Amino acid sequence: MGEMEVAVFGMIMTPLILFVIFVAPIWVILHYRSKRKISEGMSQEDAELVRELAAKAEDMKERIRTLESLLDAEHANWRKDNR
Repeated sequence: MGEMEVAVFGMIMTPLILFVIFVAPIWVILHYRSKRKISEGMSQEDAELVRELAAKAEDMKERIRTLESLLDAEHANWRKDNR
């Protein structure tokens, strides 16, 4: 091989070697860690947070119904006026 071929070979192999030594192992570890977390499902903390958010959404739904009924009583055409 000539000098030029050795230089090109080095330019290609150096990043490849660095990738295999440093990036690939980290990538594999993070990939399987995320797969494990997904397969474990929701944590107790997350499940509780979802329950709280659902309860708050129901409260908001009821408040909106109340506000709409008040608006219907006070100003019957408010729905048409907003469009």
